[in-house]
Amino acid sequence: MNHIPEYTLNDGLKVPAIGFGTYSLKGEAGVQSIASALEAGYRLIDTAYNYENEATVGRAIKHSSIAREELLITSKLPGRYHAYDKALVAIQESLYRADLDYYDLYLIHWPNPKQDKYVEAWQALIEARKRGYIRSIGVSNFLPEHNERLIQETGVAPSLNQIEVHPFFDQTNQRQQDAKHGIVNESWSPIGRGNDAVQNILKQEDILRIAETHGKTPTQIILRWHVELGSIPIPKAGSLQHQQENIELFDFELSAAEMQILATFNRPDGRLWNQDPSEYEEY
Repeated sequence: MNHIPEYTLNDGLKVPAIGFGTYSLKGEAGVQSIASALEAGYRLIDTAYNYENEATVGRAIKHSSIAREELLITSKLPGRYHAYDKALVAIQESLYRADLDYYDLYLIHWPNPKQDKYVEAWQALIEARKRGYIRSIGVSNFLPEHNERLIQETGVAPSLNQIEVHPFFDQTNQRQQDAKHGIVNESWSPIGRGNDAVQNILKQEDILRIAETHGKTPTQIILRWHVELGSIPIPKAGSLQHQQENIELFDFELSAAEMQILATFNRPDGRLWNQDPSEYEEY
């Protein structure tokens, strides 16, 4: 297995350069998939209150031979619990569901700006970190103006911002603005699959040619692109074969010319599900 590099977040927590997404992995089959991902070498595991599978993740951890302190488990606060007191209770419930003493990372899932309670939610995460419920606090789908406001009103910058990043939507400006505050980015939907309106990038001739050059699969090429951008991909894969494929990214590099080819797929309206954080409301 390849050595996986690490990032040091702005609060000192070290996180690996690839994680494992668990959206829709539930029940016994979900436990088995997550357990096999742990055996394949993943140590950063991503879930959320609204995925309704925190218990599945917790059970996989309990069944794993990997020590808890070697793992980094992320969950996320849903929009309906942005109020300060409700947020603290929801974080406790997240821990109870997963049967964990703490989360390594806890994120506000969406800013929900129409509610305008995300600063209150952030204050609750700051308190939860003080209480030892969470080691590192971050956000998900926060635009630069949302992060600026958090910093201005609380003095605390998020350690990480999990955002939609894939070749159709590379989020250059967002990533640059986050970097100014030492905020590391994490890519959800890193391959851009799951949307029929988007031509499957894995079949693009340019991508196939790059894959052939490196003796890698198209999926590995795109995941390596995320690594080169400095954004942590968190692909989901049910089978051990795909889990192993997705993590074998650290024995090759893409050239500047190859990165430029991948950049040509970017489009201004590249969001796959029209979830614009300036308007989208998640509960």
